[in-house]
Amino acid sequence: MNPRPAPTTFQPAAQGLATPQEAVALPGLTPAGLQSEAVLARRRRLVLAVNLATLAALLYGLSHVLGAGGWTIADGAIFVAFLFGAPWTVLGFWNAVLGFWLLHGVKDGLERVAPFAAAGDLPTPVAVRTAILMTLRNEDPARAFARLHVVKQSVNATGEGGWYDYFVLSDTNDPEVAAAEERLAAAWQAEAGEDCRIIYRRRSDNAGFKAGNVRDFCERWGDDYEIMLPLDADSVMSGEAIVKLTRMMQAYPKLGILQSLVVGMPSQSAFARVFQFGMRQGMRPYTMGSAWWIGDCGPFWGHNAMVRIAPFRDGCHLPVLPGGPPLGGAVMSHDQVEATLMRRAGYEVRVLPVEMGSWEENPPTMLDFAKRDLRWCLGNLQYLKLLHLPDLRPMSRFQLFWAILMFLGLPAWTLMIALLPLKVIEDRALADYPAGLAAGLYLLFLAMYLSPKLAGFADILLRKGGAREYGGAPRFIISAAIEVVFAFLQGAVSSFRTTLFMIGLLFGRSRIGWGGQARDAHALSLATAFAGLWPHLLLALYLFTTLIVISPAMLLWSLPLTAGYLLAIPFAMVTALPALGTWFARHGLCGIPEDFDPPAELISIRQGHSA
Repeated sequence: MNPRPAPTTFQPAAQGLATPQEAVALPGLTPAGLQSEAVLARRRRLVLAVNLATLAALLYGLSHVLGAGGWTIADGAIFVAFLFGAPWTVLGFWNAVLGFWLLHGVKDGLERVAPFAAAGDLPTPVAVRTAILMTLRNEDPARAFARLHVVKQSVNATGEGGWYDYFVLSDTNDPEVAAAEERLAAAWQAEAGEDCRIIYRRRSDNAGFKAGNVRDFCERWGDDYEIMLPLDADSVMSGEAIVKLTRMMQAYPKLGILQSLVVGMPSQSAFARVFQFGMRQGMRPYTMGSAWWIGDCGPFWGHNAMVRIAPFRDGCHLPVLPGGPPLGGAVMSHDQVEATLMRRAGYEVRVLPVEMGSWEENPPTMLDFAKRDLRWCLGNLQYLKLLHLPDLRPMSRFQLFWAILMFLGLPAWTLMIALLPLKVIEDRALADYPAGLAAGLYLLFLAMYLSPKLAGFADILLRKGGAREYGGAPRFIISAAIEVVFAFLQGAVSSFRTTLFMIGLLFGRSRIGWGGQARDAHALSLATAFAGLWPHLLLALYLFTTLIVISPAMLLWSLPLTAGYLLAIPFAMVTALPALGTWFARHGLCGIPEDFDPPAELISIRQGHSA
């Protein structure tokens, strides 16, 4: 049976922790009483200063390179494009530097970043009711229900399972898939009995898709719970992680959204293995650094996160954007907007930059990755219509702007590369061309681009037993080398595909829908890869033929940025080969710690697949 409904606030009993009410009453603190607003302001000013100084230095050097022999239209276009494309790389560099310093330069790095984390380790009984939600739309029902079942078993194993109920919220419009969902839900409800509340609900009106479905849950059942934990169809969380996050939320009632690092699950797809290996390394120092200065105005990733229902329901209503598609209508990338609205409502949005039993699946092929990326692109560009939202915190408004700039920078890089042959033609007759400065800037920028990955690699190698978690230092170093090459190839493919998509948006020709996603490794035929990536081949033919004729040396220098265009089709096909993924897995290449020491939750899922 479920325990009695819990109070909506909680007083931490541990000695040395101030009650949330006492902390909030103190002036000059963030809403949860976690940090000084003045300290966060100083951190943000420091980050702004070093980023502006770095960008100014890069622009100064670039102006000397471009201005050699006089400025041309091409020079001006490259300079402006760099101004749009460089800030993301510069901020990534400084986030990585800060994160590495917090991980290895000080003893209390996590406390400086996440002062709320200690509450999760206290043996405090859970005292708030939480609804665990899984949202579905035309996904494999057996796969999704199996994951949620594993989550429930893991939560029950903590001894706190009575405080958690489970909801499957479906927007499925495929009749066969819907029938399968209903059968599985009925079977699970019968099996659970009075163990806990399990509710399946499918909407016939899919307005707002996932965001609309979660909104509907809040309106119908929100009064019964204080916290909700949204999960995607590919999400898995350990009961230990869920209970720790719950303790943090109940210790600080002004925490509105709280999430730890979400990492990839072991995969038999070569593409997914290499992609998530790289993300795993770069994400930890990058997020540690960014959380240090973002503080209470953090991002929201939309799933695997604890969300306080009352302020979400009352203060995070998503507007319907004016105008028609593609930028009008329902907000597609709803999570970051909800984060800004939650902070506006007076609640903190926090990231715990720790890997603690929160997983998701990554797309198995380059083309599947591109579909997801383009949906994020369109959703982020919709923020152009939301920058005027009233009463947002300055950091929250920055988060929206930064999400837009992330994708606006991609066509800027494509333009710079496309203008490269013209720039070579203009400069090849110059006797005093600053070749040394140009090469230095180029190599420096490549290093800054790779800095989150390099910081992540160094973090693993310096951490005691870190490399052992990845199968040993030799295997880890080989995997890191594979991933760096992969990152350059995948970055070129992804950036140009996004550029083409954004050009299509200008002419109203790009469309992105919501539907089930591919989860398992599968091969790509030549026809499929060519249909999706032939424009990359055309760009490669233009760049390679012109540079071979006018400057073979420049072609060699450009390969980190241009090889991906030429190799896009074979790259997509090879990384999709199930046989390559199997070979990688057999030899432990690009493996993650869960490959070498899988937790109980992932073992249960694997056994369910093989049953």
